[in-house]
Amino acid sequence: MSPRTSRSAAGVAAPSADLPRRRRRAHRVPVALLLPALLGLAFLTLPLVGLLVRAPWGDLSEQLTSPEVWEALRLSLICATAATGVSLVLGVPLAWLLARTDLPGRRLVRALVTLPLVLPPVVGGVALLLVLGRRGIVGSWLDSAFGITLPFTTTGVIIAEAFVAMPFLVISVEGALRAADPRYEEAAATLGASRLTAFRRVTLPLIAPGIAAGAVLAWARALGEFGATITFAGNFPGRTQTMPLAVYLAMESDPQAAIALSLVLLVVSIAVLVGLRDRWLSTP
Repeated sequence: MSPRTSRSAAGVAAPSADLPRRRRRAHRVPVALLLPALLGLAFLTLPLVGLLVRAPWGDLSEQLTSPEVWEALRLSLICATAATGVSLVLGVPLAWLLARTDLPGRRLVRALVTLPLVLPPVVGGVALLLVLGRRGIVGSWLDSAFGITLPFTTTGVIIAEAFVAMPFLVISVEGALRAADPRYEEAAATLGASRLTAFRRVTLPLIAPGIAAGAVLAWARALGEFGATITFAGNFPGRTQTMPLAVYLAMESDPQAAIALSLVLLVVSIAVLVGLRDRWLSTP
């Protein structure tokens, strides 16, 4: 073998020999990053572990079947489902407006739509009172003209939950609409379909997974809503007392019931994450 061939072979063999070593160095986690990451993981998971450890597993069935807990659970499921229905009826067209039209001031509209995501829920409840309360901008007219009173009613719970949950649906559906190919709608239009027919027959089936994901997120957010609900609808057992409000009240008188209700909300949250793992938790 000539010296040139040896140098060439050596030049090829050397990187091949060093490749596993380089990969090991690349996958080695720096201690300066590993320790804060482990502390962050412990900070997020230890409270949940504590909830599971301190749960009254022996009396759990008794706690969950008590009349007060069952009433709060039933009301929460009904109101969260109704709030999700309101979000679907109003949020899907709103997402289509943001994704498919050149609406003047679209960025401002999108900012207003997503504002409840960062707005403190109590502030949202106060805003709802100022608009829909008996002396509010719209509420006074509803009361005098139709005798309709929304605050401190079950309908008020649904409105408060829809207010904080709808942005999750709008964001999800808008993202699905932007990912969908608009040429299918254009093809339907060339075949004589109106925009409404194209939306109903073509667009909705295309974005159905996005709508489903947004609906599940909105439902879970509505189920866990506290601040806007207690401010706008109050905390009346059997009428406006949902599970988060029942947890808050039970912590003062019956901590075991509070833990049992918290476990229900924890299970629902885990179920939502598992159901949406392919859409929200997958990594490239």
